[in-house]
Amino acid sequence: MILVNTNNIPGREITEVIGLVRGSTIQSKHIGKDIVASLKTIVGGEINEYTKMLEQARKIAIKRMVDDAQSQRADAIVNIRFATSAIMQGAAELLVYGTAVKIK
Repeated sequence: MILVNTNNIPGREITEVIGLVRGSTIQSKHIGKDIVASLKTIVGGEINEYTKMLEQARKIAIKRMVDDAQSQRADAIVNIRFATSAIMQGAAELLVYGTAVKIK
């Protein structure tokens, strides 16, 4: 599966647009890690606990999007975008979406 955030794939021709595909996940951190992250905001620097959580969330969401595209027999996904939103205190949704296509 080819994944790109552009409208086309260099050297390939899009022969069919299948449609929108997406994947999402809602993640929250353990209360202990939230406390560590809160303390980190006082002294500054990268909040590794959240960096790791977002990386894991991206992997899960991308896999779900690819699974959606594969179920529709797509060869690639173009114009991929990410979005996040707060669901509740301490929990966020990560959404990835794109256009599933057939290529040759």
